[in-house]
Amino acid sequence: MQEKLKNILSEAQQVLAQANDLEELNNIRVRYLGKKGLLTGVLRGMGALSAEERPKIGQLANEVRSQIDEILERRITEIKEKNKLVQLESERIDVTLPGTTFMAGRRHPLTVIQEEIEDIFLGMGYTIEEGPEIESDFYNFEALNLPKDHPARDMQDSFFISPEVLLRTHTSPVQVRTMERTAPGLPVRIIAPGRVYRRDDDATHSPMFNQVEGLVVDRRVTFADLKGTLQAFVEKMFGLTTKTRFRSSFFPFTEPSAEVDISCVMCGGQGCRVCSHSGWLEILGCGMVHPRVLEVSGYNPEEVSGFAFGMGVERITMLKYGIDDLRLLFENDLRFLAQF
Repeated sequence: MQEKLKNILSEAQQVLAQANDLEELNNIRVRYLGKKGLLTGVLRGMGALSAEERPKIGQLANEVRSQIDEILERRITEIKEKNKLVQLESERIDVTLPGTTFMAGRRHPLTVIQEEIEDIFLGMGYTIEEGPEIESDFYNFEALNLPKDHPARDMQDSFFISPEVLLRTHTSPVQVRTMERTAPGLPVRIIAPGRVYRRDDDATHSPMFNQVEGLVVDRRVTFADLKGTLQAFVEKMFGLTTKTRFRSSFFPFTEPSAEVDISCVMCGGQGCRVCSHSGWLEILGCGMVHPRVLEVSGYNPEEVSGFAFGMGVERITMLKYGIDDLRLLFENDLRFLAQF
């Protein structure tokens, strides 16, 4: 048995000297020192020894285990140091190489313009209201004087989820919900920013876009108030020299209704390719709130009046920055966004 123990030690020393990685060392530990290892197998045969031999064999076995353990730990340390040197060599940094450039993030131009619009109207005493993007047919159409089968619905190609539920085509439902919640309290002076959805997709239209709509309801509100409000907005957004023009139009939820143009921001109203040489650019629609809309929302149109307006944030952004393709705002090209 002494000879077996010596052979185990000699064999372990040779195998450990040739091991090259930590996994191999672990396998050697299990082979020689594990519960089913060679050393354990020898010790299990000690029951057949005489009482005089057992202490000697036990002591020798402990010495063999201790020596194998010591060699194992030394080899583990050596291999770890070797691996560390290899890793340091492979990961060496060449400080003479040019550094990696990281692009700094910027706010999206749509976010910048929407916040600017909000700030302008907050400064006029408006509050911001929000509503659901998945809307009922009643709030999106019927409460806005657009009954079922009304031909004006064709102006707003819609994404219907069911016959009575759709993705909102404008943020006007927020106006209705606000009037319902506050009626008959006065005054109402809100803007409603948010995403809206229509079935359009080309260089100047997107199936998803952003709107900011405004609503004022109070006693003795007139079209002159609407004109003054929008003129003040245009001057703050595009500059004091920018002119406005109101053209008669039609919206089912306002009467009278108008489209608002501004003097071309590219040519100053002189006429260019951007404004089709007219000197004017359309920016939003507006009008006096239709009496039917006031009535449905809980107000008496004989006692109060109001005006409403709505603008596309993308349209304002394109005019403000001279962008000629709407798709640039949604492609997330960092080369484009870095300009803002």
